[in-house]
Amino acid sequence: MNTITRLFDFPYHQLQKYNIADALVTKQNGEWIKTSTQEYVDKANTISRALLRLGIQKNDKIAVISSNNRTEWHIMDIGILQLGAQNIPIYPTISEEDYQYILNHSEAIYCIVSDEEVLKKVNAIKHNVPKLKAIYSFNPIEGCQNWSELHDLGKDQSNQDVVEDRKSAVRALDLATIIYTSGTTGKPKGVMLSHNNIVSNVLDSANRIPFEEGKSRALSFLPICHIYERMVTYIYQFYGCSIYFGESIEKISDNIKEVSPTVMTGVPRLIEKVYEKIIAKGSELTGIKRKLFFWAIDIGLKYEPYGANGFLYELELKLARKLIFSKWKAGLGGKLDLIVNGSAALQPRLARIFAAAEINIMEGYGLSETSPVIAVNDMRNRGFKIGTVGRMIDNVTVKIAADGEILCKGPNVMMGYYKDEVLTKEAIVDDYFHTGDIGEIDSEGFLKITDRKKEMFKTSGGKYIAPQLLENAMKQSRFIGQIMVIGDGQKMPAAFIQPNFEFVKEWANIHKINLGESYDSICSNHQLIERIQKEIDMVNEKFGNWEKIKRFELTPDVWSVDGGHLTPTMKLKRKVVMEKYLNLFHKIYEGN
Repeated sequence: MNTITRLFDFPYHQLQKYNIADALVTKQNGEWIKTSTQEYVDKANTISRALLRLGIQKNDKIAVISSNNRTEWHIMDIGILQLGAQNIPIYPTISEEDYQYILNHSEAIYCIVSDEEVLKKVNAIKHNVPKLKAIYSFNPIEGCQNWSELHDLGKDQSNQDVVEDRKSAVRALDLATIIYTSGTTGKPKGVMLSHNNIVSNVLDSANRIPFEEGKSRALSFLPICHIYERMVTYIYQFYGCSIYFGESIEKISDNIKEVSPTVMTGVPRLIEKVYEKIIAKGSELTGIKRKLFFWAIDIGLKYEPYGANGFLYELELKLARKLIFSKWKAGLGGKLDLIVNGSAALQPRLARIFAAAEINIMEGYGLSETSPVIAVNDMRNRGFKIGTVGRMIDNVTVKIAADGEILCKGPNVMMGYYKDEVLTKEAIVDDYFHTGDIGEIDSEGFLKITDRKKEMFKTSGGKYIAPQLLENAMKQSRFIGQIMVIGDGQKMPAAFIQPNFEFVKEWANIHKINLGESYDSICSNHQLIERIQKEIDMVNEKFGNWEKIKRFELTPDVWSVDGGHLTPTMKLKRKVVMEKYLNLFHKIYEGN
């Protein structure tokens, strides 16, 4: 096999080395439909031939907007990239205005949509996108051209030689994709990633994931339009790992049981939800079963890797695994050994307890601009350290600036921001990308993220506050679903808190407290407010006096992507959350 240098080399590598029957698997009408490696490559070539007949030239842009991960997306991806054109993936959940901005900014000439909901959004703005020639859909939709028409157009193989010529002409340093970052503020930025940016990141990260080559099975459900999930799917292809596409976040627990994956990616909020459900079930137990359950939890929360707790602890852990934790694993399909975690900081207690249950969550770190991985933990070779994002991957250099900012250099650093030289020059200085994150490297080479540079603020007393540190500590309380620390320029830090409504209702039932039916009545209940105050007080003990949360207000709705509180990768949109709860801000600081 020739060296892999371009993204479309991955399926060909898989074909030559593994040629598996279930390379890509999507559920349709209740049945898992398998696509073999051979079919994957053949269909991608069919798409390439069709696109040539539509007149696609090198560097043309094709937007792909899919509500869920699916086989078709990957076939389309390879079909586009082979021609030296670019795949522009777009988050399905963003606004129509953002669709319009991205389609115009990227100058996409075709758009592929997954379903009717996405099509409606594109149709609503297409009259304002003059370069857009046509829209195709994966699902059959009346009045919309279907992607099966592309397969029909590409059936005739007489122009396959042109596809081969185009493939040969694609260079490693050519632009492969533009990732529009959802961003927590302002207009989306177009991150230009070359084939080499992503390929190098795949090959330099691949040895951190313990795969049984040709035998592993992955469940993919995080947004494929984000470079994190997309890069990981190329790693799966590299290792001959079957990729099963989850139907939706809501159906993940069902899909895990059906698919029995050995590996999947995760984000902290999803892992928190899994843990909350496990704890809720344990809380329903009575007598000796309940005592055993919470005994095992206590054991799990003390977990340290590599037998650091000593022989007696290891004996207790072995028993806890046999009696309790084995059931957790069975509930997650029975074979799940590894969850690769990204997007935001994971609470250390979750890393401990899942590792105790032999479901290792390997936390990593990166950004769209770094293709994305900079560092990642690995259980092997003592490469796992709780509370860190692991050691740097091969060929990537990190240094910490004088102000604590993490700077990254390597083949994974983006080509720049599309059509924005000024912003590019601000972000990349002397080949080092300025991440905007604050961190430190310990004596063993592990990287630890302490905060976002832009999110740190000063109180009016001149003291620096790192909100993420406080938020992650506070979120360990089962009463707190989401929290945002505020106080820039104010006399003290305070917080907006979205209660964990599910848990709060259970707590109220046990204590016979009438919270009422609406979120408003729950958030104004004095007993609940007092109880959350106790949680805040307890966590405050870990922080300096200037950092302690002095006041808080409960927000009467669930923070969500659709509601605008969170980005599609579940990060806080601080500006939006502040605007939504400005009345609560004034109440906190003006005492109204």
